[in-house]
Formats: sequence, C-alpha cells, structure tokens
Amino acid sequence: MGKVYFSNDFKRDAVALITKRGCPVAEVSKRLGVSLHSLYAWKKKFSQPPGGGDNAEIRRLKRDLTRSTRNATS
Repeated sequence: MGKVYFSNDFKRDAVALITKRGCPVAEVSKRLGVSLHSLYAWKKKFSQPPGGGDNAEIRRLKRDLTRSTRNATS
C-alpha cells in the first residue's frame, strides 16, 4: 500500500473534531483511519493561529495596560 496524502481541509476537519467537538484523539484516529502521530502533528500545525496571534495580542494588551496605569498615576 502506498503513502496516503490528505488535503489540508481534511486535516483541519480532523483537528476540529478533536479541539472543537472534544472527541478523543484515539477515537478520531480509528474513525478516520489516520495514525495518532499524524493527528497530533496536524493538531499542532492547524490549531494554532499563524504567528501566535493570541500571544501577540496578550502582550500588546499588557503593554497598553502598563502604559495606561503609568499615565494614570503620573
């Protein structure tokens, strides 16, 4: 049997089953015929926003809060 390639849409849908619907990884693996290793790799790749958007936003908000707090106490 040759190597099977899955589309990015398929991978995103599989990750959504795990992250949004809360299905166990082992269950999704069996249902879709995908290895656990592949699912964890896809989860790592597709469940994070590009460029770490959440972390960047949190850092920006913390800077704004610090700046506002300094201005209010001056």
